[in-house]
Amino acid sequence: MPASLQGPLLGLATFLIIGLFHPIVIKTEYYFGTRPWWIFLLVGVGGTVAAFLIESLFWSALTAIVAFSSLWSIKELFEQKERVRKGWFPQNPRRKH
Repeated sequence: MPASLQGPLLGLATFLIIGLFHPIVIKTEYYFGTRPWWIFLLVGVGGTVAAFLIESLFWSALTAIVAFSSLWSIKELFEQKERVRKGWFPQNPRRKH
């Protein structure tokens, strides 16, 4: 892949990954609460380690973007809990709170 395409593709991928993690965080909190925060941690730590091991700068960066987006999602998951408490998002009536 030409080097001149890698930056814009990483920018687009970052935009899409952040956009993907937003509804994942909302749905995770709705159905499971904050209990699965450790899954985001495992993906984040595992992705960070993998990024160190990948030779290609493009794929290493893409892996790191997913990893750090996952780590950021831990914070967002707990903030989503607060947004639900404030009534900004619906609460799952089937889940015990």
